[in-house]
Amino acid sequence: MDLPRWQLLAVSEELDEAELAALKFLSREHVPRRKLEAARSAHDLFEALQERGALEAGNLAFLRELLYRIGRIDLLAAHLGSSREQVERELRVPRAGGARVPPYRYLLFQLSEDMTKDELMSFKLLLDGTLPKSKLTPEATMLDIFIEMEKKGLLGKDNLSMLKSLCEKINISLWDRIEDGLNLFGQEEMLITEEERGSTGGPEGCLALSVAPELPGSCNISSQLEAYRMTSRPCGVCLILNNHNFAKAREAVLEHKYLRDRNGTDVDAAALRNVFSKLHFRVEEYRDLTADEIRETVNIFRCEDHEDKDCFVCCVLSHGKKGIIYGVDGQEVAIRELTTSFTVRNCRSLAGKPKVFFIQACQGNAFHKGVTIEADAAEQDASAERNVRFQLDCIPAEADFLLGMATLQDYVSYRSPREGTWYIQALCQHLESRCPRGENVVSILTAVNREVSRKTGERNAEKQMPQPIFTLKKKLIFPVN
Repeated sequence: MDLPRWQLLAVSEELDEAELAALKFLSREHVPRRKLEAARSAHDLFEALQERGALEAGNLAFLRELLYRIGRIDLLAAHLGSSREQVERELRVPRAGGARVPPYRYLLFQLSEDMTKDELMSFKLLLDGTLPKSKLTPEATMLDIFIEMEKKGLLGKDNLSMLKSLCEKINISLWDRIEDGLNLFGQEEMLITEEERGSTGGPEGCLALSVAPELPGSCNISSQLEAYRMTSRPCGVCLILNNHNFAKAREAVLEHKYLRDRNGTDVDAAALRNVFSKLHFRVEEYRDLTADEIRETVNIFRCEDHEDKDCFVCCVLSHGKKGIIYGVDGQEVAIRELTTSFTVRNCRSLAGKPKVFFIQACQGNAFHKGVTIEADAAEQDASAERNVRFQLDCIPAEADFLLGMATLQDYVSYRSPREGTWYIQALCQHLESRCPRGENVVSILTAVNREVSRKTGERNAEKQMPQPIFTLKKKLIFPVN
């Protein structure tokens, strides 16, 4: 029995061309190639899926999964009477059907979503001569390229050699995402690429997907956890303390006579404003505050009534030293002083709600050393930002806190006057790309760790390793819809 035509039409009318392309890509195991190529609308695709028995009355699981995979959570409630939580349960329970989109295909889709324009251009350049030029036009998307590679036999569930080689040439973290995802889905054997099998008699043909995949970026335990409520609008306050001009510190404190202005910090602040606005936070930015002004500002938000909000976020962009940040006058504010302002005793309206702090502050003198590689950036800040010591006493000894530090204790972090800091830029990019997919913020911070740790400073091959600390007792998922 077919689904009601009006229901499919209602969903299809809400989807644009890019979303249709994504749905077609995710459905390639379920619909013949010619049928997919002939589908000019989402409704055409849904009818093709019905013909193949993938969509039936009383069983909307595959349609729900497809909408979930492309981040259209809003359509689940509006037209299918479902929710994110219901889909997540279905994906984890084999008897409910489990996931119908193979892990391999979903990971390719994720990769295409995360890819930058420059990385896409690099793929096209490297494939010139391997794929027809007509398939490498400026309009061609990464999904278009993956499809053409599959047609040519250059890419498949058991043929990842070329993809790995291309990723290694362009950005090794691209391959790492595939590798991490396959490990997460329990598909480690797919990591044995064709060239690595050689004559070892490795797995051949299509692999049986015998396990229901976990959600991307999660683990078995976290996937079973309840999530913090994030339904209020606005979701909460995102407070940005952005210190750039340290002329007062240079004039007032002898030891700070060489403390530079934090050029590039406005790039970070703009990125934070952009992403947290999309995540439904009310963004409040304060610039160039002295230590006392930082305390006064934090106190204002501590005393604010957060009863009708679900979360509080504070982003600190400044100089500092171990366990503290500097005001623009060179005076110190302990990080713990900031975080403990929002404990249950000091801010009762945030009790049981997540309090999130991202600290990008310069301090420490030690360097992580790595293998020398050519730096991508033409300009690196002459003074490396030295970040906050990663100490347990920076975070209150109670539940519902998350503290994201740009680097490990005593080590430096890096800031470009034109592009901002490694940590904040990676954080914003990953929040923007992964939050629509419903990923846990702790898992997103793990991806940020990986990306930042793979960067290398141009002077002495310096490295940076961020690290979060948290006392969260539920999953923290920032909603987009």
